[in-house]
Amino acid sequence: MAKRQIPVIVLAGFLGSGKTTLLNHLLSRSGGSRIGVVVNDFGSIEIDAMSVAGQVDSMVSLGNGCLCCAVDTSELDVFLERLARPAARIDVIVIEASGLAEPQELIRMILASDNKNIVYGGLVEVVDAAEFPRTRARHPELDRHVALADLVVLNKADRVGEEEHRAVLDELGRLAPGRAVVPASYGRVDPELLFDRKPPEREEAIRQLSFEDLVREEECHDHDGHLHSAYDSVAFTSPAPMDPRRLMEFLDHRPDGLYRIKGFVHFAVTGHRGKRYALHAVGDFLRFYPAPWGRGEERATRLVLIGTGIDTEALRAGLEACRVTEPARDAEEHTMWGVLRYVHA
Repeated sequence: MAKRQIPVIVLAGFLGSGKTTLLNHLLSRSGGSRIGVVVNDFGSIEIDAMSVAGQVDSMVSLGNGCLCCAVDTSELDVFLERLARPAARIDVIVIEASGLAEPQELIRMILASDNKNIVYGGLVEVVDAAEFPRTRARHPELDRHVALADLVVLNKADRVGEEEHRAVLDELGRLAPGRAVVPASYGRVDPELLFDRKPPEREEAIRQLSFEDLVREEECHDHDGHLHSAYDSVAFTSPAPMDPRRLMEFLDHRPDGLYRIKGFVHFAVTGHRGKRYALHAVGDFLRFYPAPWGRGEERATRLVLIGTGIDTEALRAGLEACRVTEPARDAEEHTMWGVLRYVHA
């Protein structure tokens, strides 16, 4: 089976946009997942670090300077190594960047890392809906940051009227065409949009309610708690193998708003029939991870696609068109060249 890699998510946004609020929300709704956090606070007093302390499973706080300026790739690897070691049992790592950080440099550091236990999990840019015009005026670089994002969280959406909300959405669409934009209040986005949550371990015996249980119970009685309404998902299963060329054509032209793709792909290609390919895509980032099929495991493609404002029926039809309808014999090796460009052993 393919060795699971831990996604590293960069959480960015200018001062006051709501990054720490969103992070605390993720921590309180993590389910059975263990979240490792690198808090990149700017200044000598690490207020952000203190606000998440006690809620996170493993935390490395970097203070007194911007992470992207204070450390190079090898130094960041040291911190990621602590969180990604098997003994820590971390499922996802979140780097909360300083409000003055350059997201592009953080992404470069992660992609250049030699740590085989991690994989880039995307850049989430948090934007304050109420302060968006003023923030752009003070920090023109915000336009560039939004353009780099894999997912834009339009936070504090409850603080603006419908007309202003639409104007901000239109401008974000111009700055980051095709990117998924999720409106939110108080940083409440569904963690499933960012990472796969494990179901919490439950004991048969009666036990005391945890903080997370109480939060979940409260949100079940609040329409704002139905976070899944902010995005759409498509589940696709095919016992027929996928045509590698047609699948790559589909992946190379992913539609607007499609944020994540995850799952396993079955190809009937000479030299590859014995392998299953784990697929991980977030924004423009794409990787395949080959590994043998498990003993007795059914050869089938199983994918989940997540996004906002996506045409679910068109996506399903696009994947159906990638299936091999006449598997008279295995396809030739050269048909896999497009896939192999994105293979990470």
